[in-house]
Amino acid sequence: MSGIPVLDLSLLNGTAEQQAQFRDDLRRATHEVGFFSLIGHGVPAELVERAYAAARAFFALPESHKVAIENVKSPHFRGYTRMGGERTLGRVDIREQIDIGAERPAVPMGVGTPDYWVLQGPNLWPAALPELREVAEEWIARLDEVGTRLLRAWAEALGAPSDTFDAAFAEPSPYMKIVRYPGVASEQPAQGVGAHKDLGVLTLLSVEDGKAGLQVEKDGEWIDVVAPSGAFIVNIGELLEIATNGYLKATLHRVVSPDPGTERISIPYFHGPALDATVPTIDLPPALAAEAPGVTQDPANPLHAVFGENWLKSRLRAHPNVVEAQHPRLLVGA
Repeated sequence: MSGIPVLDLSLLNGTAEQQAQFRDDLRRATHEVGFFSLIGHGVPAELVERAYAAARAFFALPESHKVAIENVKSPHFRGYTRMGGERTLGRVDIREQIDIGAERPAVPMGVGTPDYWVLQGPNLWPAALPELREVAEEWIARLDEVGTRLLRAWAEALGAPSDTFDAAFAEPSPYMKIVRYPGVASEQPAQGVGAHKDLGVLTLLSVEDGKAGLQVEKDGEWIDVVAPSGAFIVNIGELLEIATNGYLKATLHRVVSPDPGTERISIPYFHGPALDATVPTIDLPPALAAEAPGVTQDPANPLHAVFGENWLKSRLRAHPNVVEAQHPRLLVGA
């Protein structure tokens, strides 16, 4: 059991009735749960296999190779995060990972340049594993296509033109992580990654087949999520909640560490708009607007409509060591 709805993206290639059914299922899943599993997405199984082979090869590298591209060396929060090097709500996550974004030149930071432009820049790649760059760039390109199709379907499902989000994504900010969670012996569920909502627009998560650990909050309880073989787990972020006045739901989720002697590798992809983009607000049809509860108000987690501001907020909290090394003026409370 996946614990969440399962949607088939290939229905968008079908009849008008099948397309309408997919859009309706998409709307209901993300209004009621905020998560679903996606099959029929068209991402080749061969690419998925290569991605996990590259992931395992990366984590098997000697520690010296990984810390050579540690994220504290990147002004753009890219590169390797060693075990315990990231935090969620102030608590240390038990995982190691590499962060990869769009390969672009850094933006010169001058007077009047918004701080969030520090997030744009080149990646840090392991010299001993050149195939990682090749597979990561192909992964981003493929998932960008899936994300675009989903956003167009969402827009139509909410009574808006299909191209509603296109302008915000004219120069997108795609981002991915390759993550390894080690097994942990603990009486209580250990924090692979703590409870949080994703900061952007939408996330497409690939997890090794059959691997548990992801939990989604629903009606005050944590439900376990295991996707069907080859599926992506999809969830919306805070910016789609803003865009729909809370009709679409950014949902709390977490990862519980696997059992001792095992591990769990996952590859989340974050489909983000331009850093300076404001995701458009959708004028919902009356029937849907009546079910929109408004945007979540949490003083501990203020939401920003501009994507770059929301993303930078997350980076500052998650990686204080990078902030201290690269951007001390941005330290929280400084």
